[in-house]
Amino acid sequence: MFKRFNSKGITLVELVVVVGILIILGAVAIPTIFDFQKESALNDSAREIISTLELARSKTLASEGAERWGVYFTTSTSPEQYVLFKGEDFISRTTSSDEVSRVSGTLEFSEINFEGEQEVVFDRITGETSQTGRVSLRLKDKPSKVRTIYVESSGRVVLSTSSVSDDDRLKDSRHVHLDYSRQVTTSTEKLILTFEGGVIEEIVIADYIRQGQLFWEGEIEVGGESQTLKIHTHRLNNPDTQFSIHRDQRYNNKALDIDIDGDPDYPALSPTLIRYDSAGATTKGNSIYVSTPIWQ
Repeated sequence: MFKRFNSKGITLVELVVVVGILIILGAVAIPTIFDFQKESALNDSAREIISTLELARSKTLASEGAERWGVYFTTSTSPEQYVLFKGEDFISRTTSSDEVSRVSGTLEFSEINFEGEQEVVFDRITGETSQTGRVSLRLKDKPSKVRTIYVESSGRVVLSTSSVSDDDRLKDSRHVHLDYSRQVTTSTEKLILTFEGGVIEEIVIADYIRQGQLFWEGEIEVGGESQTLKIHTHRLNNPDTQFSIHRDQRYNNKALDIDIDGDPDYPALSPTLIRYDSAGATTKGNSIYVSTPIWQ
């Protein structure tokens, strides 16, 4: 005797239930997949930045083009981007050598800070850098998803998913910041570098203005030895001025005073901005407009 099977098939109610279950599963799974894809893109972009930084260091060590190489980061473009460049700094770079990389439109730089700059340049022979710092990349729609890339003074590049306190970083006098509250007349004023032994170097500010900021770097012969310095501004009359001074003891062994000749008390009271002894220790200048130098 044969049993009869129900030949009615799936009912409409059953079909609705199945479709409903699929919709619920899709609603749960699809955002998770999208989040995974976005986070994967974040990780990939962070690795690409690391590769570009390491390439800049490698090109510098190889003395490619007999130049230093660096990487510049900017948030002023859409999408945001970073540039591998050849030169002492981004402003004076060889533009024909630029290699521009753009981050995904779903990502943004949440922080760019290389000693107050947006660029890091590596030193020839050693591969070290005085522009230690970090760049952080995050998801626009999930700002808590961050990848931070640190560049150490040795030139080593490190990826982290968490922040490191700036208080834990070793700071010294190779790089200092100081604020100057008086308005600087950039068309006429000069910085005066006075080295031990009476050697004086005058820096005409107007000759070294680039994109609204002061940028000077040079070597001065003092007692038969070269002294290498870099002075630039992070702010220039906006509303005050912040000077950034690089003086590495490896390349400097002479005491130095830095003055600005537009100071009302100059030269009678010698209103210095900052004073270095031969070993690189700093003393706050005696100008009434200058702040205590902060080691970076």
